[in-house]
Amino acid sequence: MHKSARYLIFFQYIGTKYSGVVKVPPQQLFKKGVQDHLEEAIQKLRPLHPVSLSVSSRTDTGVHAFSNTAHFDLQRRNDKPPFSEDILARALNLHLGTEQIRITHALRVPDNFHARFNAQSRTYVYRLALDISHHTLVPLTDCKLCWNLKNTELDVETMREAAALLAGTHDFSSFRAMNSEMAFKNPVKTMDVISIQPGSSFAQPYFHREIPFWELTFTSRSFLYKQVRRMTGALVAVGQGVLSVSQLREVLEARDSRAYPQGLVAPAHGLFLTRVDYRESDLQLSNQPSSTENSED
Repeated sequence: MHKSARYLIFFQYIGTKYSGVVKVPPQQLFKKGVQDHLEEAIQKLRPLHPVSLSVSSRTDTGVHAFSNTAHFDLQRRNDKPPFSEDILARALNLHLGTEQIRITHALRVPDNFHARFNAQSRTYVYRLALDISHHTLVPLTDCKLCWNLKNTELDVETMREAAALLAGTHDFSSFRAMNSEMAFKNPVKTMDVISIQPGSSFAQPYFHREIPFWELTFTSRSFLYKQVRRMTGALVAVGQGVLSVSQLREVLEARDSRAYPQGLVAPAHGLFLTRVDYRESDLQLSNQPSSTENSED
């Protein structure tokens, strides 16, 4: 008898129309989470039991992902063998229809694999567009996918000095947005990467106007609630001369979310989750037969 198979899926989404990645309460009907749509697509595969996803990385309303991950267990009816990885990805994309969500690939993984707890690192990129007098002058491919800082220049070298201050292991309580669910999580995090590099428009070769784009990249095993947006906002404030490096150090050392200056949090629409990394050894199936089944039925 064929038992359930555990799959890890890698998926993308444009977060503009979704209430974050995780499921929303049933009474919140006006805007679903990405997880709601993924689980609805899986149910259309007619599994023997209801399927619930475990998402690796939580993103908020309006935040996007080039690569988020989730795992789930799926057992087919009538003792059919598990779906092959390629067929599963194709079938889910078919059932997602016109949603701005796409499965990039799927993997069969061991039964004890966990998308969240086995993740070794997560990488976020925040996109900035500078010196644009009006949002209509930003290319269509970017207008809702970056933070347009109107008529602004940034002191990037000072921003990099400030970023170096945040790199490494610190108590990031000052950069945590408090809520009842996240209040008691360990605020000590290790920022393996904080970099500030030139970026580009998705339509740069086809746009007649040269637009300065910058990308702020953050890599860590885990992050606090809204930590990346708060770090980004603070670094931009340093680049604008609104906040000094020494003032940023004081905010960090305060270890208190109330020390974070009001009005600096970067908006959601410029933020992308770009990578979730795993050890190859954690992904390897052992003594589990691979499927040759190629049917969506």
